[in-house]
Amino acid sequence: MSRRPKIPEIDPWIILEGYMGSISHGTFVPSEREGIDDKDVMGIAIPPKSYYYGLQNFEHKHTKIDEWDIVIYEIRKYFRLLIKSNPNVLGLLWLKPNLYTTMTPQGKLLIENRKLFLSNAVYKSFCGYASSQLHKMTNWGEGSFKSGYMGKKRKELVDKYGYDVKNSCHLIRLLRMGIELLMTGEVNVERPDANYLIDIKQGKYSLSHIVEESERLFGIIHEALVKSVLPNKLNIKKIDELLIEIISSKHSEYFLRSDMR
Repeated sequence: MSRRPKIPEIDPWIILEGYMGSISHGTFVPSEREGIDDKDVMGIAIPPKSYYYGLQNFEHKHTKIDEWDIVIYEIRKYFRLLIKSNPNVLGLLWLKPNLYTTMTPQGKLLIENRKLFLSNAVYKSFCGYASSQLHKMTNWGEGSFKSGYMGKKRKELVDKYGYDVKNSCHLIRLLRMGIELLMTGEVNVERPDANYLIDIKQGKYSLSHIVEESERLFGIIHEALVKSVLPNKLNIKKIDELLIEIISSKHSEYFLRSDMR
């Protein structure tokens, strides 16, 4: 896998970074197979102390260069998203080792404590994101959905198959991941059902099949919440202590580097 383009002003701040999206799920479809997948990368950054005490500010940076889609979050913003059980950011802490492009001691510490961020709140977040995908998939021709969120190639696939197959893939994946997470306490980023999800993305199932399957999975995830192995609430005190420890450790490194010049 080729490395992403450099972002010189931010790269030295990154404590953890890896490939996300279809690459991490094992569902990446190259362009020669009608694929429209980006190469998604997500990272966590800790800026120098001046960004915490002074007027400078950094929350996140989203960069799109050719097929690359890169988002870097400042660690406090990343933690706030984790606390909300955001499915898009949780996965970064459960990647296969070979998909990490940056792993500092601070990033390793975060991964070692990743289960601090799991609670039954994942039910609401995963269902909410899945419902959003279902709505986009079944209402793509209305208002902003018609032209707002999809590019030319994606619109061509919608015209070809009659619905947004990429949304349908996200829908089924989110529901299955949510069920697994509630029942096992694990975030299965690399999908054991990758072939099925790729078939969905390539339009091999009808819209009625996807809608029926999603209805079945919504029912199962409701049952999974009742049987959940996850705690009802997060331990915010421990999460806050972890955040302070990680930021302090990185800032100590900055101090040592400046002191050695």
